[in-house]
Amino acid sequence: VTSHTYEDRLRTIRNVQDAGMSVCCGGILGLGETITDRLRMLEIISNFDPQPESVPINSLMPMPGTPLAENPQVDTFDIVRMIAVTRIAIPKAKVRLSAGRNRLSDEAQTLCFFAGANSIFYGDKLLTAKNPSVEKDRILLAKLGLSPLAPVTAPVSELAGISA
Repeated sequence: VTSHTYEDRLRTIRNVQDAGMSVCCGGILGLGETITDRLRMLEIISNFDPQPESVPINSLMPMPGTPLAENPQVDTFDIVRMIAVTRIAIPKAKVRLSAGRNRLSDEAQTLCFFAGANSIFYGDKLLTAKNPSVEKDRILLAKLGLSPLAPVTAPVSELAGISA
């Protein structure tokens, strides 16, 4: 159920870009979409001018009592493929391995990094869903020879380019 059309959503992204703000735009796998739907989404996103700075690839986190509660878990290799194609289609973006990461083994997350993911959302919770713990992420990143970037601490007005 939505109150916004697909065109409304695309117009919003264009408006954000026209306002000079960076765009974070990706998708959720596991909603019942086809492979063609996933590729079409990437085609549309990759044709934005400029391309998004950030492209999160999320896996549905089915919640009990919701209409999608019984949707099957997204296959790990489908996630890896989506990240690889995203990296090719949008080469300068932060390709974010996002929601659903807590269901992936360390090895599966590593495959995602090797396929082109270069960002995660760090912290124990993503809105309402569990995320791997900070400590678990630190251990995995250290195993891979990676280290997290320092958090951005600028005031929101500065990040948005607003002068006070």
